[in-house]
Amino acid sequence: MAADSRAPVTVIGLGAMGSALARAFLAAGHPTTVWNRSPDKADDLVGQGAVRAATVADAMSAGNLIVICVLDYRAMREIIDSTGDSPTDRVIVNLTSGTPGDARATAAWAQEQGMEYIDGAIMATPSMIGSEETLIFYGGPQEVYDAHADTLRSIAGAGTYLGEEPGLPSLYDVALLGLMWTTWAGFMHSAALLASEKVPAAAFLPYAQAWFEYVISPEVPNLATQVDTGAYPDNDSTLGMQTVAIEHLVEASRTQGVDPTLPEFLHARAEQAIRRGHAGDGFGAVFEVLRAPAAQ
Repeated sequence: MAADSRAPVTVIGLGAMGSALARAFLAAGHPTTVWNRSPDKADDLVGQGAVRAATVADAMSAGNLIVICVLDYRAMREIIDSTGDSPTDRVIVNLTSGTPGDARATAAWAQEQGMEYIDGAIMATPSMIGSEETLIFYGGPQEVYDAHADTLRSIAGAGTYLGEEPGLPSLYDVALLGLMWTTWAGFMHSAALLASEKVPAAAFLPYAQAWFEYVISPEVPNLATQVDTGAYPDNDSTLGMQTVAIEHLVEASRTQGVDPTLPEFLHARAEQAIRRGHAGDGFGAVFEVLRAPAAQ
């Protein structure tokens, strides 16, 4: 499709991710204006057909859709505030990383500026931008998202609208990252235990992969149902029984000279759930402690 039949886009922030966003818009045929504090970061993009804006105000005036990807939400607001009397009838799609609170506060700020606001969370690396499989979460007014959904598919074919609440993309972001990091940390703790007896991680890997495939992953949908319903069947392995096994993991870590912090945390949460009356429930009852740690 010819470039002049595509909606114009402005990309503000040309780090690795912002540059990848601009390249994807260009590749899809969108007239793309770019701006960065360091103008030379736009050189390659200009060579590919982008227009370099001299000022933020010029960048904001180039089109209706403004995609921003900078260091943090504070930097994003400072950049927009620096424009003074630039057009306010703009749609801001903020793909800057932050927290749900940051997103909600910035959505309120944008409304005060007279701008429409969509918050987004990129669940990809720069090299993945523009792929049909790339996922970006979006939140904000549905009519605003719908009006620009086709343009946004240029950067993420699997882009997903989560709802009107602007904090949802960041919430999904940190939840998925938490799942990733805690899973990795669990594997590394297991590898550290084995390394204490000079067992290489490669020797353990086939068993770990099978454990993920046949034991851990199949149980996740069951846990999701349990936390949504508040019922935690024991499936012949009560939390009281599992707490004893976790004690063995704690003691083995100490004995083998491995940092016991991770299993100690888990053991403490399991004991807390038992004190709340969940000894006869399944492991999913730990959710009650995690979601309300101060409850009695």
